[in-house]
Amino acid sequence: MAEVEVGGIKFRGGKIFVILTALTTAGGALWGGFEFYKDYLNMKEQIQEYVAPDLSGFDKRIDLVQQEVTMLQSEMGMILEEVQLVADVAKELKNDLKSDVRRIETIVEDVEQRVKEDSRDNAKDLKVTIDTIEDDMKKLEDRIKQEQKELEEKMDKRIKKALENPLGAM
Repeated sequence: MAEVEVGGIKFRGGKIFVILTALTTAGGALWGGFEFYKDYLNMKEQIQEYVAPDLSGFDKRIDLVQQEVTMLQSEMGMILEEVQLVADVAKELKNDLKSDVRRIETIVEDVEQRVKEDSRDNAKDLKVTIDTIEDDMKKLEDRIKQEQKELEEKMDKRIKKALENPLGAM
């Protein structure tokens, strides 16, 4: 078996293997330490030479985007107000139309009641009265149709005006 003597100490087989393993491990550790120290010095130099980039362009863009967002928010607020106004006008038109229809119905009922009363009171002049009543009813019907047509035209104009509003389309 191989034997090595160093400084008066003899080493044999297994001990030589342990010593060689310890020496190579110590050498590897020293080499790793030196490499780490070299990388540390390179990084220290790069850190000292670092100059922060100029980000003022991004700040300007962010400010511009914030201004645009603020402007869009104010425009959306105005648009929503216009939409609310159009909705209010439509509601008012609807209520006006309902009241006009009720008024016309009341007039028609009154006329029908008068016709019935007149026909009972004037039974002897029935033929003349019926013709007169029919003429009156025809005139009243024509008048009601005319008023209804005018009301519809008025409503159509208001609705058309509300719909032609460019803010109403949104």
